[in-house]
Amino acid sequence: MFKLIPTDEKFFDMFSQSADLFLKGAGLLREIARDNSLLKPNAMKLERLEHDADQITHEVLVRLDRSFITPIDREDIHRLALSLDDCMDTMEAATDHMVLYGIKETTEPVKFLAEYIESQAAQIVAMLPLVKKLKWDLVRPFCIEINRLENEADRVTRQALGDLFTPGIDVLDVIRWRDIYELLEGTTDKAEDVAGIVEGIVLKHG
Repeated sequence: MFKLIPTDEKFFDMFSQSADLFLKGAGLLREIARDNSLLKPNAMKLERLEHDADQITHEVLVRLDRSFITPIDREDIHRLALSLDDCMDTMEAATDHMVLYGIKETTEPVKFLAEYIESQAAQIVAMLPLVKKLKWDLVRPFCIEINRLENEADRVTRQALGDLFTPGIDVLDVIRWRDIYELLEGTTDKAEDVAGIVEGIVLKHG
């Protein structure tokens, strides 16, 4: 009977819109990592994108509350919407800290982490339109790559944090870069969460 009742497929479009904003923001982060003179203008742009992402998340939740039949489980829609929003929030927090701490020059770990984040975002953008097909074999390669990138980010972050405790480094610099590295690595964690939720959805419904 429920197959005869139309479901609201708009959710999938809204997920893709949120992912597109994440990818745009990741591009701005990569530009900052390569050219620190872009920090303030790009941080402002990223803040606006974060507000746009918040608005999409809000619209998803309102639509969810008003929908009688949903294409996938309601709790999965809720979790995926919030997880996508977390990606943008954490990344924006990283650039906000860079501005707050007056970072004058980015480091090699920041460049690597920014590239991993942008690559993850691109994987998410490509993966989300496939979710509606509910086929594990279609989304599996994207999930694997997103997880691989998160592992690489872990490795880079561990090394970067270890290097901060080299004798002679100012204590304030240790605090500044620790916070920034952890937020950037945290962004890759959030992207991995998105992949995990998508994986759960297709396995449940496929």
